[in-house]
Amino acid sequence: MWRRPWLPACLAWGCVSALCGSRGLCPAPNASRPEPGQCPRRRAAELCAWALSSDSLLDIFPVDVIQENYVRNVRNCIFSVVYPTPFKSRVRLVAVSKEVLENILDLDISVKGSSDFLEFVSGGKVPFGSVPLAHRYGGHQFGSWAGQLGDGRAHLIGVYTNRHGERWELQLKGSGKTPYSRNGDGRAVLRSSVREFLCSEAMHYLGIPTSRAASLVVSDDDVWRDQFYNGNIKKERGAIVLRLAKSWFRIGSLEILAHSGELDLLRRLLDFIIQEHFPSIAMNDSNRYLEFFSTVMSETANLISLWMSVGFAHGVCNTDNFSLLSITIDYGPFGFMDSYDPNFVPNTSDDERRYKIGNQASVGRFNLSKLLQALKPLLDPRQKQLASQILEGYGEHYYSRFTELFKTKLGLLGENENDNYLIAFLLNIMEDTKADFTMTFRELSEITADQLKELHIPEEFWALQDLGKHKLFSEWVTMYLLRLNSNNGDSDAKRRTRMASINPRYILRNWMAESAVQKANLNDFSEVQLLEQVLQHPFQRQEAAERAGYSLRPPAWAKHLKVSCSS
Repeated sequence: MWRRPWLPACLAWGCVSALCGSRGLCPAPNASRPEPGQCPRRRAAELCAWALSSDSLLDIFPVDVIQENYVRNVRNCIFSVVYPTPFKSRVRLVAVSKEVLENILDLDISVKGSSDFLEFVSGGKVPFGSVPLAHRYGGHQFGSWAGQLGDGRAHLIGVYTNRHGERWELQLKGSGKTPYSRNGDGRAVLRSSVREFLCSEAMHYLGIPTSRAASLVVSDDDVWRDQFYNGNIKKERGAIVLRLAKSWFRIGSLEILAHSGELDLLRRLLDFIIQEHFPSIAMNDSNRYLEFFSTVMSETANLISLWMSVGFAHGVCNTDNFSLLSITIDYGPFGFMDSYDPNFVPNTSDDERRYKIGNQASVGRFNLSKLLQALKPLLDPRQKQLASQILEGYGEHYYSRFTELFKTKLGLLGENENDNYLIAFLLNIMEDTKADFTMTFRELSEITADQLKELHIPEEFWALQDLGKHKLFSEWVTMYLLRLNSNNGDSDAKRRTRMASINPRYILRNWMAESAVQKANLNDFSEVQLLEQVLQHPFQRQEAAERAGYSLRPPAWAKHLKVSCSS
């Protein structure tokens, strides 16, 4: 039987008066405080008026019986109890997401200036009600079963239910070793943490399901990394991201239980996930696992279609990085395409180009097949056959959603048998001319039909000028304008407004992230903060973004940038 471990005073918030200092914003010691994991009545100005809970997980699932923190093979549990390892050096706050703090965590933005907040988000202290956990999972990595993986440098520090009734799981990434660290040091570096913080928020504002990022801190602790796996080990700085998701369970969470023959625990975990996150599925339905698989299949197809619609390549689409809630998680060597290239691979360690952007849909199907394999021990023969039929429908579902999204990007209304050809025609021209993916669609959103008809492309539309060099561009324009004329009740002004609302002007390009990282390494966090602000409004022209050149042709040096899995 697992017992709640004794929590050292140096790691826990207890006494209200000792915690809150002299500002007097917290309740007196005998005043009521929120129950663990529940929201305060109004935004909390101090962390002592705010609490997390781990009970919803600890009361349901068995926990690792070994409480010592050392790398080992773990069985018969979902989590191990393990506390974050504080940094040894000074910690600096790089950036916060005001929207996450205030609208998800019910914290007033002023809390970011307190020492308690800095200790919280850097793993120095855990909040009231929290029992930090590391999750046990496995996964297929680059197509092969990798065995036990798990949270090797992340701690789930609790569950919070906010004033909207939303349940969020909070996790520190880069917060120290766990039983699942394998050969790692449990840390994350500033370079990769800046990218994860910015991309989590950027994807949210692009309308793509994703985990969120609340804060980013950096230390002066030395962390050694071979960034490109070429033997060139360099010293970097340790950093931690506080990230949130409705759930961190992934395909690998189920795989490890099926592979280990822990079927009772597999059933318990599945039922918990369905009850908590799939309210449309009745728990007394004997086909609930089939319904679950069907939902995950369709939502995974939808997610990858959305990735493709903004030119996003995840980079490491292993089953341990695929959420069961079909949200984007685990930002590593990701990248947004500059020039359109279906062979774009952001991860330099992906030698076989398995996870190139044009292969993401196929990888999605592979991952779903591994999910089905994990579910099969719980299915009868009839259900197994039906599940296989569900999986066979993945390709059609993906292609339908992909077409729908790209029709919207081009401002097309209604149905036309030639729409698929029109989309493919444009993408082929873009590939031939190496036209910028994002700005091609954005500039089509801004240019008038008359300008297109006359092939008069203003100089500011640099991506369309590149596209215009193709010998078949005029033919495509003729087809496109003819198709736009068939939009019932539409006008050119309406078309441009509609397209501008879904084709971003700003994305997190690799060179932009790299520029922010280089400044952050010198303790200049201004560009990280600027990007976080700009990417909140990706569809609106912004003066600060234009001055920074975020909508201009990427600089020449951007072509030579590399991204690596070493983070």
